Formats: sequence, structure tokens, C-alpha cells
Amino acid sequence: MAVPKTKTSKSRKNMRRSNVWKIAAPALSKCTQCGSLKTPHRVCSECGYYKGRQVVKTATEDAE
Repeated sequence: MAVPKTKTSKSRKNMRRSNVWKIAAPALSKCTQCGSLKTPHRVCSECGYYKGRQVVKTATEDAE
């Protein structure tokens, strides 16, 4: 069984673990209907369209 010869310092241990917790920014794509940025494969929060058709009524449409 493998046994370490020396103790791993706190600094070395934390440097090894540092890459695990990095958070990547979410990918964004342009809405084909209104042009605002949205996450891919989701309904646009601005206009309520998904894949070229309206799925959700938005508050701005109710006011008109």
C-alpha cells in the first residue's frame, strides 16, 4: 500500500483543490426574435419566444 513519505502542506493541498470550485460563466446566445441575450435552450425572458414561436405571454404584451 502506498504511503506518503512527507506530510502534504495546507498550501499544497489547497492549490490542488483550487480548480474544483471554479464557476464558469453561463453561455449566452442571441434571441432570434428580439435580439436580447438569453441562455441557450430556454424561453427568452424578454419576448417569451422559443424556436421562433411564442410560448409565454410577457408583461409588456399584456399592457398593450
